[in-house]
Amino acid sequence: MTEKWVYLFREGNAELRTLLGGKGANLAEMTRAGLPVPPGFTITTEACNAFYEANQTLTDELMEQVWAALKQLEADTGKTFGNPIQPLLVSVRSGSVYSMPGMMDTILNLGLNDDTVEGLAKLTGNPRFAYDCYRRFIQMFGDVVMGVDHYHFERIIQKQKEIRGVSLDTELTAEDWIQVIQQFKDCIATHTREIFPQDPYEQLKKAIRAVFLSWNNQRAQIYRKIHQIPDHLGTAVNIQLMVFGNMGENSGTGVAFTRNPSTGEKELYGEFLMNAQGEDVVAGVRTPEPIAELKKHMPKVYQEFQEICQRLEQHYRDMQDIEFTIESGKLYILQTRSGKRTAQAAVKIACQMVEEGLIDRKEALLRIEPEQLDQMLHPRLDTNVESNVIAKGLPASPGAASGQIVFDADDAEYLAKQGNKVILVRPETTPEDIHGILAAQGILTSRGGMTSHAAVVARGMGKACICGCEQIKIDLHKKEMTVGTLTLKEGDLITIDGSTGQVIDGEVPLIEPTLSSEFRQILDWADEVRRLRVRANADNPEDAAKARELGAEGIGLCRTEHMFMEPSRVPIVQTMILAETREEREEALRQLLPLQKEDFKGIFKAMDGLPVNIRLLDPPLHEFLPNAEELAVEIAKMQMDDQTDQMELKRKQALLKKVRNLQEFNPMLGHRGCRLGIIHPEIYAMQVEAIFLAAIECKREGIRVEPEIMIPLVGHVNELKLMRELVDEVAGRIQEETGEKIAYTVGTMIEVPRAAITAQEIANEADFFSFGTNDLTQTTFGYSRDDAEGKFLHAYVDNKILPDNPFITLDTEGVGALVRMGVEEGRKTKPKLKTGICGEHGGEKRSIQFCHRVGLDYVSCSPYRVPLARLSAAQAVLTSEKN
Repeated sequence: MTEKWVYLFREGNAELRTLLGGKGANLAEMTRAGLPVPPGFTITTEACNAFYEANQTLTDELMEQVWAALKQLEADTGKTFGNPIQPLLVSVRSGSVYSMPGMMDTILNLGLNDDTVEGLAKLTGNPRFAYDCYRRFIQMFGDVVMGVDHYHFERIIQKQKEIRGVSLDTELTAEDWIQVIQQFKDCIATHTREIFPQDPYEQLKKAIRAVFLSWNNQRAQIYRKIHQIPDHLGTAVNIQLMVFGNMGENSGTGVAFTRNPSTGEKELYGEFLMNAQGEDVVAGVRTPEPIAELKKHMPKVYQEFQEICQRLEQHYRDMQDIEFTIESGKLYILQTRSGKRTAQAAVKIACQMVEEGLIDRKEALLRIEPEQLDQMLHPRLDTNVESNVIAKGLPASPGAASGQIVFDADDAEYLAKQGNKVILVRPETTPEDIHGILAAQGILTSRGGMTSHAAVVARGMGKACICGCEQIKIDLHKKEMTVGTLTLKEGDLITIDGSTGQVIDGEVPLIEPTLSSEFRQILDWADEVRRLRVRANADNPEDAAKARELGAEGIGLCRTEHMFMEPSRVPIVQTMILAETREEREEALRQLLPLQKEDFKGIFKAMDGLPVNIRLLDPPLHEFLPNAEELAVEIAKMQMDDQTDQMELKRKQALLKKVRNLQEFNPMLGHRGCRLGIIHPEIYAMQVEAIFLAAIECKREGIRVEPEIMIPLVGHVNELKLMRELVDEVAGRIQEETGEKIAYTVGTMIEVPRAAITAQEIANEADFFSFGTNDLTQTTFGYSRDDAEGKFLHAYVDNKILPDNPFITLDTEGVGALVRMGVEEGRKTKPKLKTGICGEHGGEKRSIQFCHRVGLDYVSCSPYRVPLARLSAAQAVLTSEKN
């Protein structure tokens, strides 16, 4: 039996989303509900995959089903494809399973040619409208199917407007469009050496192929990578009767959201253009009117649209993004989908819908992407600082950003990789700019509205964005922008406030955000559901306090080497390292002791009553010393200088000798971690003493302390046994000297494969395991992270050798297998062994889900990712319940 690859809208439903794509499923659902949806049919995502399997060929079997569906559409509409008297015109649109706005290609007005355009003109009595549709079709087909950059077409239109002395497309006549159309055809012939096809069936076949191919265009691939959408899903193709918003002043088109996608307020939000087609709104070429203004133009249509919006939101139980067209006073719904929204809006809408009884708390938790919570914690503009506001546009995506002006997406990506903060400034953005949007701190456009491409993509990424800032005149050739008499060039600093639409000259200080009641409500609901505890990685009292404020339940990793790296302490640390005798080293350590004690005391105070996991010194000693090459150059210069102090020269030479002696061929696998503590036990002894003295002082001040002392880089049980004996010995001595007893635990960081493999044995000496997944990933893969990410890892991910960067998302099959082994083997020895992870994976959604599955007790992450981890841990429970 031949596989069914084509479904009429009335044959589908929401349950066929994976097959029909989100757009096709929703069109089917709305058709079945009796909404005013232009009829059509959907080619399935499976057909897309079959297209690629057939070496990018549309098979005869598929096209037979397409032609059969087209015949049915002709019967339903009373129009005929290619008929010059009663022509059937269609739109051809992509539709993936997950919404990917602007990432794939669309073609409108398909079916027009030199004959049918005349028929359309006679049928409507509106030649200007007919030829406007034809030029739009040639422009889109020429760009999407034939590969002629839209810039060439826009230049032809601009020249025609200059000849006629007009500024708007709508001011061009039918005769103007006829001239433009001929120039379009000539342009296509010049660039492709092909003739624009007149056969509508050939047009449709090529358009279907182009939409399938757009599934793998660069911008779609980047978008899928950002949003973690699988590549194998494919896109559906929706072929739908054209309805026209450009038939005159009683026609129009628009995009609206059932709630405000920026703030979450319960209000109809969107924009429309009279006498326009859909691409005019989203492309940002013309600045549209707010949706509320439609009530003045067409009150009955506005009321009908409001009722449909409410109905759709109730049906889908989510905020909807709706595209509509008004043709000669009649409303048509072209699409509905769950609307992209800012983090603030996502949280507010979820809480509102729980209050309204549309969804329950569990559904609310699953509605919010954990990464969105991270967006809400970023700084905003300090309004107490005077700023020079130079222009104001539409506040398209909230948040604030400062950076250097950049006018090109490629330049934005390049400069961002060099460590520069940039603001991408464009007349309008296109889907091809997505890599620049991703790299930029924020986006500023001089044209377009709050549903333009720039706005939709920026909101989805949590980027500050201002659109339709028409006061700004941008010269891409000169790479400068002017506002009145002010001219700013590429590289100049500006600040944008996506919440107010203000553009500010120069850099403005940022302040910490305030957290909404809805934000706290969502996290309270998450805390009721999750099993995993959430701790923070913090190395100082300030970070510890911030972590606790954001809900951390303790410190999962305190890296003591960061305390040594403070500039005022480096000379003491270097003296300790360069000491020739143990006595000299211990004298330097005595100077470090009170400094370390105060560090620990501040952290204990911030975490009053919560566990604090302190990792003893981990990196190799040479990291605290000067760079050998720079030191050698300095010595060479001193030797050539007759005025050089010879004693200072000898000291520098001795220092260089020591630096070179301490240098290692592979420091990551060298003399570091517990190996350092075993060879120089006095260093670890000082740190342990500082921990207990700090704990005792806190205890005497009424502060509850719960120190967990972590020995890094253990690979053999004897290493941990020896270091545990050192900790217990120092703890016993301090207790005897002070008369105070502090409860503590000793454990290890599992970060080399042997530790995971021999976890059952190591657990005899450990009270807890903390999986250091950063180093465990390095040692499991045999990758140096710095080298891998700089040289080959991105290529591995791009070429699908690896599904993800394993330093960002935990490699569950390899590294994860060692974590699972470590937990299971360790608990064979100690069934209640506490286990957690403290690598960067502790703040990443999919990694947290894995941690839940393998039964870890906690995850630890940077302070600002604590809310994200709390929500992810709750979602891990809810997801496992569903499965």
